[in-house]
Amino acid sequence: QVQLVESGGGSVQSGASLRLSCVASGRFLESHTMGWFRQAPGKEREFLAAIKWSGDFQHTADSVKGRLTISVDKSKYTVYLQMNSLSQEDTAVYFCAARKIRSVYTTIRDLEVGPYEYWGQGTQVTVSS
Repeated sequence: QVQLVESGGGSVQSGASLRLSCVASGRFLESHTMGWFRQAPGKEREFLAAIKWSGDFQHTADSVKGRLTISVDKSKYTVYLQMNSLSQEDTAVYFCAARKIRSVYTTIRDLEVGPYEYWGQGTQVTVSS
């Protein structure tokens, strides 16, 4: 079992930056890939970025590359999502997720689609103009 708790969301102005945090607990975190997703009202859940807990591989969605960055601090059991140049289009609930590594390699589709077995409760990000 893996438990995930997100924090760092809030209400900000356009152009601002936020760093979201996801504190993970449980066994065998080294055998998991961590991901960030978001879901805006009336829209489907959107993949943002993923990183192996070990930190040796990461992948970011083309739509947010260069503006959103995922990272992991294993000593703090925390995965981060740094978000810069926020706009109203970034308003959503942001979720942290964990996926078990199932084979010798993982495809981009695996990272973007999953399945991710564990999910946090979400943290709200609201951006106003």
